[in-house]
Amino acid sequence: MFGSCCNTRRLLVSLWVVLASVCVYSEESQHRFYYLEVGVQAGASYYVGELAPHVFMSTAECYGFQTRFKIDPRWALQLKGQRQRVVNNVKEGNEWGITPDQYQLPMWHIDVAGEYNFFQLGLDEYNIHMKNWTPYISLGIGMTVHNTFATSKEGVMVAVHFKDMNKLDYAMYIPVGVGFKWKFAERWHMEMLWQHNLYMLNGDGMEGVMDKDRPDLLDDSYQMNGSNVMNNDVTSTFTLGLVFEFGAKKKACPYCNF
Repeated sequence: MFGSCCNTRRLLVSLWVVLASVCVYSEESQHRFYYLEVGVQAGASYYVGELAPHVFMSTAECYGFQTRFKIDPRWALQLKGQRQRVVNNVKEGNEWGITPDQYQLPMWHIDVAGEYNFFQLGLDEYNIHMKNWTPYISLGIGMTVHNTFATSKEGVMVAVHFKDMNKLDYAMYIPVGVGFKWKFAERWHMEMLWQHNLYMLNGDGMEGVMDKDRPDLLDDSYQMNGSNVMNNDVTSTFTLGLVFEFGAKKKACPYCNF
C-alpha cells in the first residue's frame, strides 16, 4: 500500500513538472523578441503633378519587398524597395498641345527610414505597455530610378525628354509614412502603410513627356508652389504587407524564463 502511494505521488509530481515545462515554454515563446523582419507589400499608388493636380487622378499598382532591424519593441530601421507606375490620361485639346493618350512611366524606389511604434508590439498579455496592434510613423531618405521617356498604352515611345533617350534618370526623395501594424502570431504580423514621397533633387518631370525643345512645358503649370515649395512632382502609395520575424534575442539564462 505504502509503495503504491509513493509511486502515485511520483507520477503526479512528474506530470506536474512536464505540464509546468510546457506552460513555461509556451509562455516564453510568445514573449521572445526578434531583431529582424522580412516581408512583402502590394497596393496602389498615385502621382500629383502638372498632368494630375489632384490626388487619385493618376492611380496604378505598386509592389515590393521590405526588411527591418528592430532596435527595441518601438524603434526600428527599415529598408524598402518598391515598383510603381505614373499613369496619366491626357485628353484631346489639352492646354499643353500633347498628343492625347495614356502615358505610363515605370519607377523603382528604394529608401531607408526610421520607424516609431506608438505601442510596444508583442503578445505579452501581462505587459500593460505591449499590444498586438499599434499605429506607427516613419521618416527617411530614398532614391527613385525611372526612364527618361513615357510610353503609350500600346507600349510605343511617345515623347522626348530633355535628357538622353533610352537611359535611366534618378531623383532623391523624403519618404513620410503613417501606418498600422497587427501582430497575429508569434513571428507574423500584417501592416498597412500610406507613404508620401517628397521629391527633392531632380524631382520634376515625372510625367516623362517633356519636349526637348520646351523643357519647361510641364513646369509649375498649376502654380503648385505653396504646399509644394520645391516645385517638384510627388507620388504616394497605400500598401498592405505581410511580415515574418526572425533572429530571436538570446536569453540571459538558457535555463530560465527570461
